[in-house]
Amino acid sequence: MTARVGIVLVSHSADLAAGVAAMIGELGTEHVDIAVAGGTDDGGLGTSYEKVSAAIEKAGSGAGVVVLADLGSSVLTTRMVLEDEPNPQVRLVDAPFVEGAVAAKVAAGSGAELSMVATAAEEARDFRKL
Repeated sequence: MTARVGIVLVSHSADLAAGVAAMIGELGTEHVDIAVAGGTDDGGLGTSYEKVSAAIEKAGSGAGVVVLADLGSSVLTTRMVLEDEPNPQVRLVDAPFVEGAVAAKVAAGSGAELSMVATAAEEARDFRKL
């Protein structure tokens, strides 16, 4: 089995992260590691440094990891993790949470390399619905 780029979803809400993970997990037939870091350590709304760090480790299969965050402080928390645990194979992308996750899963599932998966997620910002 070829290693594929993993995806981490960082959200203030454990339910939101799990829901998006479940949705993108159903896309395509190829396995892609998807990990979530939703909510605080005590189950509340917010973000957890420890959850983000653990999710990045869980999603890493050797091909890299793309991280999508929902709102401001989840971005800040993820940036702190990446500053403390630098890894050029982990990319925080500036992408819409749901559309970016879908695009990342499709690209990762097709075997795209890290830079291409990151670009696919970021370009999802331009997807039109109407």
